[in-house]
Amino acid sequence: MDKKRFEAARNKIIGKSRKRTGIGTFQEKTVHAVLKNYYAPDENTHEVPIGNYVADIFDGESIWEIQNGNFYKIRAKLDAFLAQYPVTIVYPIPHNKWLIWINEETGELSPKRKSPLTGNAYRAFPELYRIKNYLKNEKLHFIFPLVDMEEYRLLNGWSKDRKKGSRRYDRIPVGLFDEITVEKREDYLQFLPEELPRLFTSKDLAKTAKISLKTAQNTLNILNYLDLVEIEGKNGNSYLYRRSSIRG
Repeated sequence: MDKKRFEAARNKIIGKSRKRTGIGTFQEKTVHAVLKNYYAPDENTHEVPIGNYVADIFDGESIWEIQNGNFYKIRAKLDAFLAQYPVTIVYPIPHNKWLIWINEETGELSPKRKSPLTGNAYRAFPELYRIKNYLKNEKLHFIFPLVDMEEYRLLNGWSKDRKKGSRRYDRIPVGLFDEITVEKREDYLQFLPEELPRLFTSKDLAKTAKISLKTAQNTLNILNYLDLVEIEGKNGNSYLYRRSSIRG
């Protein structure tokens, strides 16, 4: 993690007049643009055609894709890229987030309000589940930057206050809190807190890691698929897991 380089990338992008193609639509969203310049300051490595696709970053030896979600959409891209090069997927996760609402009619902005939720890298696991069959590929790597950001949303939802069902306008990075990297399979073990007992359930992981039960279940599903945890039995309706003795 290099906070100075992140700030330089942030100033480079946010300092520019962002060209719009319509209300609420930038040619490239700000978080994506900042991260692309953070991980590859040399713009000659940006948007490089590789076969039938375009890589966000290609340095001649490896590919970097910045993905804000919907991992299922990049499976065909991964098939093409991984056949030729190592690929790193960068998935930004909001750490601290402030919400600002935009009135489309007046352009008025609401005072910003801090979300009570704090993001962590476990939020990547529902997305990883969508490309589960690719995770054993040794050429596929991940970076999960935890980014403090302001999120601008349009007041165009279906609820009475027009917030539910609203459309996100943009997210503006404020700072880089941390980076979690997964270079090899064993790196996923960082998501098993040391305090877990020898045998544990998804509820134990949820409580220890302070995540939702659904996220804990997704995490253990992936770790089991990667042979990093094994199912030992059941405790009532819950599976009992233990750390696998297999590391190779």
